[in-house]
Amino acid sequence: MTNPTAADPVEKTYPIPSLMALGLQHVLVMYAGAVAVPLIVGSALHLPKEQIALLVSADLFACGLVTIIQALGIWKIGIRLPIMMGVSFTAVPSIIATGTNPDLGMPGIIGAVIGSGVFTILVAPFFGRWVRFFPPIVTGTVMLIIGLSLMRVGVNWAAGGQPMIKGPDGMIPNPAYGAPFALAVAAVVLLSILLLTRVLKGFLSNLAVLMGIGIGFAIAIAAGKVDFYGVADADWVRVIHPLAFGWPIFEFWSTLSLCAVMTVMMIESTGQFLAVGEMTGRKITQRDLTRGLRTDGVGNIIGGLLNTFTYTTYAQNVGLLQITGVLSRFVVAAGGAILILLGVLPKVAFVSASIPSYVVGGAAIVMFGMVSATGVKILSKVDFATNRCNLYIVAVSVGLAMVPVVAENIFDQLPATVGKFLHSGVLVGTFAAALLNILFNGVPAKEPQDAEQQSGVPAADPPEMASNTSPAA
Repeated sequence: MTNPTAADPVEKTYPIPSLMALGLQHVLVMYAGAVAVPLIVGSALHLPKEQIALLVSADLFACGLVTIIQALGIWKIGIRLPIMMGVSFTAVPSIIATGTNPDLGMPGIIGAVIGSGVFTILVAPFFGRWVRFFPPIVTGTVMLIIGLSLMRVGVNWAAGGQPMIKGPDGMIPNPAYGAPFALAVAAVVLLSILLLTRVLKGFLSNLAVLMGIGIGFAIAIAAGKVDFYGVADADWVRVIHPLAFGWPIFEFWSTLSLCAVMTVMMIESTGQFLAVGEMTGRKITQRDLTRGLRTDGVGNIIGGLLNTFTYTTYAQNVGLLQITGVLSRFVVAAGGAILILLGVLPKVAFVSASIPSYVVGGAAIVMFGMVSATGVKILSKVDFATNRCNLYIVAVSVGLAMVPVVAENIFDQLPATVGKFLHSGVLVGTFAAALLNILFNGVPAKEPQDAEQQSGVPAADPPEMASNTSPAA
């Protein structure tokens, strides 16, 4: 690999004010998802408000730290691309199941998270060998599926929350779902982003999403729809104490459950790494993929020690890269620094958490759509004219992936293990695309071994990845 050129968008630097503004945009895009998981888990475990606040602060701090490691890299950890890391929704069911066990609780969750992190680090080199099974036909299909799957989340945010909420006698329809005000503000945010992108030029156009969210937030405040409850009572500074819930409990089955979840997340991360490589003009090698996946494992260990959960690549931020065209890893690292700051400044975090979901939802529709558009862009390089089998790969993979999205409870009567696998549309679509590609196009040839593999002597990782304009393999 060679040193990056000055024109490499990944290595582009900005003045500090611009860097922080662009980084803040990444933070606002992923903030709702980042704080949702600790709030959901804390509520499910019936933790007191103070402990839930601790989970939120610890999560933001860990998000920032792991993002910086992924973007800037340390030794053989970190893919050194503009990848924003956040706490994963995928692991929530397993985490809640562990935490509600009276013999385990939060110490059991922490033990399982740390154990799954060690597992991920150990298996990352083997996953790195899968890069050849993700040519553009597979990578593009996976990105298309990720965007389509996320759209339901964005629409629910824009509608003001989930369609069903917990009532005194079970789940009941959410009376606030689809409220005209929420839909109107989401529409204003969406239109603002489009108009600002069209009208503004240069650096300001890169901040269209941030300004759109700001406009929606201002409208919600003016209408008296924003609840700043908790801001006055929050401390100005909070120190994140490791293992605040006590020493971890390493229970085999809960750890195994999260290891299975991490397998799913590594497959999802692989598709997103390759897609970002495609955007930035860098070919993702086996070594690069291994470094990126190791960060998922390191993130879990950091998360566990800091009293929080599992970490993975955030797809909505991949969409933001496509919208803005700002592909600098230093911008994402700046977003990580802002998250660390939010983690130790609870008052600021409370204000950010007060942004209504429908405000973020208006931006999410654009961003999640851009994730799918990225998939379409990658697929545009695939030969569909002379190889009609590629059409079947995309059609069947997308169709299977959409089954759990449009019929959420369709697999409830199947065995739990099978149901968990099929419930993840991204996982099903990824497997389908990779297997169908092998069926129709054959097993991809192995790439030439690098110097480290040929000699058998570990080679030192270069400080940066090479700039390469060839498609992600």
